Amino acid sequence: MTRPSRRPRIVAALTVAFTLMLCATVVIAQFRDRRGRDRDGIIYDRNGVPDWKVDPDYKEDVFTFARLRYDSWRGRGGWATDHPDSDLNFSFRLQQLTTMKVNPNPVIVDLNGDKIFDYPFIYMIEPGSLYFSENEVKRLRRYLLNGGFLMVDDFWGGDEYDNFYDEIKRVFPDREPVDLEIDHPIFHIVYDLKKKPQVPSISHGMSGRTYESRPGPDDGSEVHYRAIFDDDGRMMVIICHNTDLGDGWEREGEHEYYFKEFSEKQAYPMGINIVFYAMTH
Repeated sequence: MTRPSRRPRIVAALTVAFTLMLCATVVIAQFRDRRGRDRDGIIYDRNGVPDWKVDPDYKEDVFTFARLRYDSWRGRGGWATDHPDSDLNFSFRLQQLTTMKVNPNPVIVDLNGDKIFDYPFIYMIEPGSLYFSENEVKRLRRYLLNGGFLMVDDFWGGDEYDNFYDEIKRVFPDREPVDLEIDHPIFHIVYDLKKKPQVPSISHGMSGRTYESRPGPDDGSEVHYRAIFDDDGRMMVIICHNTDLGDGWEREGEHEYYFKEFSEKQAYPMGINIVFYAMTH
C-alpha cells in the first residue's frame, strides 16, 4: 500500500506538538525502586510509573514513544535494552515537563509491519550488531522519506559505529551522516544545552567515567551527534553515538548521584529536545 505525499498520516497525529514548551515550574522528582516488565510487547506492570488518561476524542492525536525491534547478526539483538523502564519513564517525563499530550503506553514496532507508519518517531537502541533484511531496508527508506524520524542511541566505539554505518548506508547509499555542532538548534530548542550530552551506563557513571571503552579506532571517549537529511534539509535520522540516553531514562531511580548528574541534567533534556525538534521540523 503506497502512502501519499512526503508527510503522510504519521504527522497528522501530532497537531499538539507545536505547543510543546518547557514547564519551568515543574520539579523532577526521582522515581525509586521500579522495574517494569513486558510480555509479548505489551507492558502489563507499570510498577510505580504514574499513569494518566488520554482524551478519548483525541486518542490518536498524542505522541507515542515507539521502539524499533530489529534482528542482529549476533543472534540476539539489543533492541530491547532498557525496555520497558526507559520508554515508560521518558513518556511520563515528556508529559510532565512539556505541554505535549503523550500516550502513557509506549509501543514496539517492526519494519515489516504496517504499524510503523502510524508513528512519526521511532527509537532504536544498541545497533552495533543490527542487520536489516532487503525488505527492511526498503521499508525504512520509505518510512523516513515519507516524513518519519529515527533516533539511534546507545552504541559505543568504532566497531559498533561501523556496523551501523554499513547498514544505514544500505538504506541511503547516497547520503552521509553529518556531524552536528553544539550551535545546532537541536541542542537549544527547549533546553539550552551548553555541551553535547554524554551519558554513561549507571555502572560507569558511578565509577566516575562518562564513557564506555569499546573496540575500534574510536575508543568511545568522544560523544558524537550525527544526522542524515533529506533533499529538502529535513533531519530524518539522529545518531547519538558514544552516549546512552536510554540508561539515563531507565535507571533514574537507582541512585541520586546518577539521577542528578546524568538523568536530570543530560538524558531527559536531550531526549525532549530531539522529540520536539523532530516533530516541528
